[in-house]
Amino acid sequence: MLLMTSPQEAYRRVDFDARVSGAGPAELVHLCYEHLVSALGTAVHADRRGDNCLKSRSMTRALTAITALQMGIAGEDGIAGALGQLYEAARRTILDSALAFDAERITTLREDFAEIGSALRDG
Repeated sequence: MLLMTSPQEAYRRVDFDARVSGAGPAELVHLCYEHLVSALGTAVHADRRGDNCLKSRSMTRALTAITALQMGIAGEDGIAGALGQLYEAARRTILDSALAFDAERITTLREDFAEIGSALRDG
């Protein structure tokens, strides 16, 4: 399967898989945030270049990261409820942009998650 992808994509997958295999719960959340921010940035870049294939793959990766974050929520009260709403809103934004790509909304979403990820890492 890796033969069908670019060398950069193969390296990214191997690196990501290695980091996931040795990660604890908090590290997995950080990885999901990194993965999401990276995928959204790549989607915007691909859109500017007119590379619909890369944009589609990147949006799929972003959706995968959001799904993983949603699955990691325990409970529905307090912070868990707020995170559930945040992730669901992000999911809708990503899905809406799959039909009609909105680079501005995706950039805003990327910036929001980069800021949250940074706060989690530093906090």
